[in-house]
Amino acid sequence: MVKAIVGANWGDEGKGKITDMLAETSDVVIRFQGGANAGHTIINDYGRFALHILPSGIFYPHVTNIIGNGVALDVVKLVEELKSITDQGVPAPKLIISERAQLLMPYHVLQDSYEEERLGGKAFGSTKSGIAPFYSDKYAKIGIQVCDLFDEERLRDRLTRAVELKNVMFRHLYHKPALDVEALFQQLLECREMIRPYVGDAVTFVHEALAQGKTILLEGQLGSMKDPDLGIFPMTTSSHTLAGFGCVGAAVPPTAIKDVICVTKSYSSSVGSNTEPFVSEVTGEEGDELRRRGGDKGEFGATTGRPRRVGWFDAVATKYGCVVQGATQVALTCLDVLGYLDEIKVCVGYEIDGQVTDRFPTTPSLMRAKPVFETLPGWKSDVRGITDFEALPEQAKNYVKFLESHIGVPITIVSTGPKRHEIALRQP
Repeated sequence: MVKAIVGANWGDEGKGKITDMLAETSDVVIRFQGGANAGHTIINDYGRFALHILPSGIFYPHVTNIIGNGVALDVVKLVEELKSITDQGVPAPKLIISERAQLLMPYHVLQDSYEEERLGGKAFGSTKSGIAPFYSDKYAKIGIQVCDLFDEERLRDRLTRAVELKNVMFRHLYHKPALDVEALFQQLLECREMIRPYVGDAVTFVHEALAQGKTILLEGQLGSMKDPDLGIFPMTTSSHTLAGFGCVGAAVPPTAIKDVICVTKSYSSSVGSNTEPFVSEVTGEEGDELRRRGGDKGEFGATTGRPRRVGWFDAVATKYGCVVQGATQVALTCLDVLGYLDEIKVCVGYEIDGQVTDRFPTTPSLMRAKPVFETLPGWKSDVRGITDFEALPEQAKNYVKFLESHIGVPITIVSTGPKRHEIALRQP
């Protein structure tokens, strides 16, 4: 059986905690897309961790963790992350790196930075982690797979061809120094030795695990709004953030995915640039207060440290996010954050050119959208750590039920704090 944990919104919904929780009863956890450009914050008995590329099942010795073929593999960051967790007392995890995964190269990071510099005021607000150039090369078929590291003649040939193209761009478009093929080749040989113990046939492993009745958890990065096809294009990431892509990026058959858990916060947040449409945004002192109280240590990106934009819960975007993910259930995080408020707004519609709609539009219309709010009473109390949904204040329970009625998917998990077991399960 395969379960997928994915984001309903812009990312930063708290997926890491939910994956960490469900990994306890799973056999395999697979990262199936994205790279080290975003992070999952996890707090457990070992401490506080910001994972960027390792699957969130690494804290359980019984779990086999897989970096799937859909991931942008930054070898250096992966090795650094492995060391950082074992240095904090976490036992060395069971890890398989798919031999079909492709390598995020140093020139991808350079190209990302150069392009943002070239765009100037029209930049996309990239994390400059090389993600867009990586996926561009992958689909242009000039990427380098992990398996290529173990065939030096093939590796040198593929690297040379890629660098020829990059150097034309670097010299003539960006006016930057040319790349050195030999230096890159030697770096790749070093990377090969760093990951050699972990490289394996993940495709066969996954299908054998399914045949044996194992429970597999797919872990997504970012959220529905950042999908390049169904999100707020072009202000998206470059890999598909939807559960359906797990069939490709983790090599599981579509018929195997039985449960899609969509994660959303009890308010909205986005680490994107200020040019992105973010209809329910709260600014000024009100926004600063929500940002300060939000998340585990305030609303700041786990990878970049950038202040996140914050807003009220957006039922229009979240309903759409759940629809395109195929959500079977929803996990609502950070309910404890809102306990200071007398009243809480929820965006239940968009006004676009004088018309009110509850359908999520394409980007040109989204840029013109204004929020339509309903206001609910707050509960004015600290609910952190409550694990019995019925023990929550009546206003808090009503808030959850109100959100559920607007997104149309059962909210079965309510997070009341950042720690692993600060969770209230409910029957809708």
